[in-house]
Amino acid sequence: MATNNRIVDTEQARDQLHKFIAGKNLPFTASITDGKHRTNDQNSLQRKWVLEISAQLGDRTPEEVRGYCKLHFGVPILRNENDVFKAEYDAVIMPLPYEHKLKLMMVPFDFGVTRIMTTRQKTDYLNAIHRHFSEQGLILTNPDDRKYGRAA
Repeated sequence: MATNNRIVDTEQARDQLHKFIAGKNLPFTASITDGKHRTNDQNSLQRKWVLEISAQLGDRTPEEVRGYCKLHFGVPILRNENDVFKAEYDAVIMPLPYEHKLKLMMVPFDFGVTRIMTTRQKTDYLNAIHRHFSEQGLILTNPDDRKYGRAA
C-alpha cells in the first residue's frame, strides 16, 4: 500500500492535489490534516537541543537522544492526533520490545515521526523535550531566543 503525503499551502498545490485524486483508481483512502507543516526553525532547534542533551548527559549519542525523543514525546502526540499514524505504529512497532522500538526510531530505520508533524504538533513536541530535560537540570537553548515556528 503506497502512501502519498503532500503539503498543500498554495492554490497551485491544491490544484495538483485535485488532479492527483481525480487520477486515482478506486478504492483508496484519503486523510487530511489541518495545519501548516513543521518549520525549518523548529528542525534547527531540535537538532541543537539533541546535541546539547547528548553533550550534557555524556552517555548517549545525538542519534540516541533523537530516537528517545521521537519515541517518548513524538509518538504519543501523533498516536493521539493522527489515525493513520496510530494504525501503522500500533500494527508494526507497538508489539515490539522497548529496545527494538527505540532502534526503529533511529537511523538506519528512522520510522517517520517528526517529519509528518504540523507546526503545532512540532511545537508541542519541542515543549515536551524542553520540559523533560530541563526538569533533569539540563540547560537548553531558550526557544524564545531562537524564535522557532509558532502554532498555526
